[in-house]
Amino acid sequence: MSESATAPLSLRDARRDEVPAIVAMLADDILGGAREKAGDLPPYFAAFDAIAHDPNNRLLVADVDGALSGCLQLTFIPGLSRGGAWRAQIESVRIAASARGGGFGRRMIEAAIDLARARGCTLIQLTTDKARADALRFYESLGFAATHEGMKLMLD
Repeated sequence: MSESATAPLSLRDARRDEVPAIVAMLADDILGGAREKAGDLPPYFAAFDAIAHDPNNRLLVADVDGALSGCLQLTFIPGLSRGGAWRAQIESVRIAASARGGGFGRRMIEAAIDLARARGCTLIQLTTDKARADALRFYESLGFAATHEGMKLMLD
């Protein structure tokens, strides 16, 4: 196991002052670079405030030795289906370029799964862009299965 794979990782709630660094992570790839507007932070701060004040939403960061190494949003969704079960949704997963390949993504997702279990969720789901072949393989290695076809309708 590499040194980075054994470095202490803390998955904790993001702080408002970390929003610029989180947005930079979201924008640091071919898909995110085309859709994120890192130079226009007010909408991101507004979104952060909404997430922070919603008990069913958490914006989490992976903190490794004091450095932000990853982020994800974890949302808890109540539902009537599946016997009134709660489910968790993982979105906006990113690993900082400097931390990729060190096992932090796996540890971050495993920690999110543990949080969902602790919250009483019976199912955890996520979406990833079909163009992200490496991400698809990664999620499959964690036990996720492509059981449904996701669809989106852009409203803007």
